[in-house]
Amino acid sequence: MSAVQRCGSLTQIELAGVTGLSPATVSNIVKELTQLGVLHTSPSTRSGRRALRVTLARNLGLVAGVHFGFRSLRVALADASMQVLTDQSMPLAPDHRADTGLRRAALLVMEMVDSLDARPEELLAVGVCLPAPVDRRTGRITTLGMLRGWDGAVVPEVIGEELGVPVTVDNDANLGALAETRFGAAAGHDAVAYLRVSHRVGGGLVLGGRLVHGRAGGAGEIGHVTVDANGPICRCGNRGCLETFVGAPALLGMLAASHGHLTLRDVIARATEGDAGCRRVLSDSGQHLGVAAANLCNLVDPEIVVVGGQLAEAGEILLGPMRTVVEQRTMPSTAGPVRVVAAGLGPSAEVRGALAVALDTARIGGALGVTT
Repeated sequence: MSAVQRCGSLTQIELAGVTGLSPATVSNIVKELTQLGVLHTSPSTRSGRRALRVTLARNLGLVAGVHFGFRSLRVALADASMQVLTDQSMPLAPDHRADTGLRRAALLVMEMVDSLDARPEELLAVGVCLPAPVDRRTGRITTLGMLRGWDGAVVPEVIGEELGVPVTVDNDANLGALAETRFGAAAGHDAVAYLRVSHRVGGGLVLGGRLVHGRAGGAGEIGHVTVDANGPICRCGNRGCLETFVGAPALLGMLAASHGHLTLRDVIARATEGDAGCRRVLSDSGQHLGVAAANLCNLVDPEIVVVGGQLAEAGEILLGPMRTVVEQRTMPSTAGPVRVVAAGLGPSAEVRGALAVALDTARIGGALGVTT
């Protein structure tokens, strides 16, 4: 099933090649999963011969989740049961324009719908997450200069015109928080703080089981709390923001003289292997994050703090120092210290959140025959 989920659509012969199983074994597995309603089969041709094409079964239509990173685009399609049917990523230029990126995303969505042998009208709604504060009412980024090439773009209009379905837009950390609360490490909790730490730093808050957006979509922007009033200038225009101390440019800059050119993935890998310099910058980052998270905990008193984004892959090298500082700096409570854990959904959190709001939109609009 994972091979079909990864590729979207394969013939049984192609499945045998991908999995290394015999055609007879693949045929038996496909029959069993089709009877269980997990897979769907349809007649096809391969090299001029009749074949059986295999896809994941769809339940009441499709929704799409689109995650724009600073240098990448990720799109996933799911059915109404939130079963992810196919998931693809592609690189983007660092300063890509909004219209170009959105049209590319729309094209990829339709290609993926087609790969499932689905009709365009089966697509019900799209959720889009962006790495900047967003006004959910308009779909516009509310802080100019935070995502170059996107200022003034009305995202729902552009991508909605291409796909002809309702589009909901939100900040990526908000949707990561939503996904972790519904499906991940924070499931069962009503008060959740989510920190997304990667090339940039963002945060999302869930209180009373609902996302908190604030006046203009800026609630939870922990990356732009002041750590040092005399610190470096941040891309937001302020000084000494948390992001200037723990974002990827800061970490890689600290290691450039001693380690040369590295990527964030290199730093995490070397730290895991025992490199002292890489471990130090990640440990220091954990302490900075701990100070900011402790302040947030003292303000909103969440039940759990979930850390996602690429830096969370460093595990306890980052989380251990962060947890220590949070325990030291939060107000003592009979409930004990707040839990600080790694995201359960890993790099899939944001796109899963985008799928969730797309499904919510489809339900509210009655496209699934269900109202909320």
